[in-house]
Amino acid sequence: MFTRDPEEFTFSDPQEFSKNLITIANRSQEIVRQFLERQNGTSEPVDPVGLGKAFFELTQRMMSDPAKMVEAQMALWRDYAALWHSTARRMMGHEREPVITPEKSDRRFRHEDWRENQVFDFIKQSYLLSAQWMQRTVREVDGLDNKTAKKVDFYTRQFVDAMSPSNFVLTNPEVLRETLKSNGQNLVSGLENLLADLERGKDRLHIRMTDHEAFEVGGNVATSPGKVIYQNELMQLLHYAPATAKVYKRPLLIIPPWINKFYILDLRPDNSFIKWAVERGYTVFVISWVNPDEKLAHKTFEDYMLEGPLDALDAIEQATGETSVNVIGYCIGGTLLAATLAYMAAKGDKRFNAATFFTTQVDFSEPGELEVFIDDEQIASLREKMTEAGYLDGAEMATTFNMLRANDLIWSFVVNNYLLGRDPFPFDLLYWNSDTTRMPRDMHLYYLENMYQKNLLAQPGGLTMAGVPIDLGKITLPIYLQGGREDHIAPFRSVFKAVKLYGGPVRFMLAGSGHIAEVINPPAAKKYQYWLNPKNPKDLEQWLDGAVEHPGSWWPDWHKWLSRKSGPKVPARAPSDGKLKPIEDAPGSYVKTPS
Repeated sequence: MFTRDPEEFTFSDPQEFSKNLITIANRSQEIVRQFLERQNGTSEPVDPVGLGKAFFELTQRMMSDPAKMVEAQMALWRDYAALWHSTARRMMGHEREPVITPEKSDRRFRHEDWRENQVFDFIKQSYLLSAQWMQRTVREVDGLDNKTAKKVDFYTRQFVDAMSPSNFVLTNPEVLRETLKSNGQNLVSGLENLLADLERGKDRLHIRMTDHEAFEVGGNVATSPGKVIYQNELMQLLHYAPATAKVYKRPLLIIPPWINKFYILDLRPDNSFIKWAVERGYTVFVISWVNPDEKLAHKTFEDYMLEGPLDALDAIEQATGETSVNVIGYCIGGTLLAATLAYMAAKGDKRFNAATFFTTQVDFSEPGELEVFIDDEQIASLREKMTEAGYLDGAEMATTFNMLRANDLIWSFVVNNYLLGRDPFPFDLLYWNSDTTRMPRDMHLYYLENMYQKNLLAQPGGLTMAGVPIDLGKITLPIYLQGGREDHIAPFRSVFKAVKLYGGPVRFMLAGSGHIAEVINPPAAKKYQYWLNPKNPKDLEQWLDGAVEHPGSWWPDWHKWLSRKSGPKVPARAPSDGKLKPIEDAPGSYVKTPS
């Protein structure tokens, strides 16, 4: 019943396998010992996310309606009965359609044995049925408040993902085959990888997603030529060398997020947005944020405005003589840009001419799954950690984002690195993703409390920056607003809310894919698609109903929009042409500071 070929799942050398099992047992003891030593004396809260309280309330609600629980159990039994019948018929030689199949995006069950081998097919389908039942049952519990329901749903999914049969040696056919073929050497190699990751992460598991030795910032990633022409405590300003004889008169400033490093926009020459923009004739300036330590704990969101885009504007004027600039804000960099534009509007400062927002939230009333990590208990826990250290460690931020896509960004590497015993593939995007940054204490707490918890940026006068009440409705310059159809960090429905908040014309564009690929999609790749609605209604459902799909990258559409707002062509401006003396070559030193 297990397989039609008994030789497929047999040991090639039982004696060697036994030796490796002894090695595995000894190494496992060492891993546990080292882990316990590192945990000794730590003062981590027992339940920093309040899971115990949330699941206790869930249990109470479920037990209060036993009829509904019986109905749910009967539904599960019916599903299993259908699966047992289907499997039995298949074992007797009949072709049967599966009772349940994984989603197309689910890469856990790609190995052919999950389909061809009857036992593993049964394991896969029984897991999928149980996972579906568990998540559906939790979601249908009545009486939970919205935040508790979201927390329970999110962590139920984390549990379900962790229990996938693909994550265990005996129930993953690919791992089992490799274990038998190599006499367990894959598990020995996997334990070595696990030890190395624990050593690198010190008091936490730091899963290696790529070959870190294969990349160098400024060597084979972040290689567009340019100079650092200005710097302060919070940022370096990069001025990129022109690639055309003439350029648009208005310079272009890019404000990236400081949660990650800016070179996501300049990974390789063939997918670099910065290089592409330079080649289109834009004079490109980019803010490279510092990777802060405890000395910058006091820096605030307001400081990021004053020492970020506003200082950059002064430097750009000295470098080019221009007082009118176009600007891009990406993610939290866009949130800062929105606050800055409102501040400038109140002050009568018109130096920004047109603004582009990449996957930016300014109304946080529906922020997506990140809301799960931001409640009173977790804010208090973060405050305690940051009070002691002066910052939030980049690894904690990375773990949060990775949990949003746990199967792709956690469990796939557990299987590859620890069960299959393989080294991760060199991948520039995952290198960037692992190159984490810290968050200054005062800025980060302000951002979480005032944006995510209180949603004050969306309220006229809700925030005050440098003594000026902030009102997004006073922003009247033209805006290009980009969202991503599959964005799990800044959901497009949340991004779209800005359309009703800004006081000027807004062109909303919906790109295919998620938080990164929706932005980094060069035209030459011919991937994904984007949607536009020529009428630009301010109601999202109306916008979606009238949206027209366009194949490929949205970059040319954005270029067409911005070029009309960039003025006439003038002779190209090199980084050394202005009043500011270059400090060092791009990408600068700030971006190379590790966490």
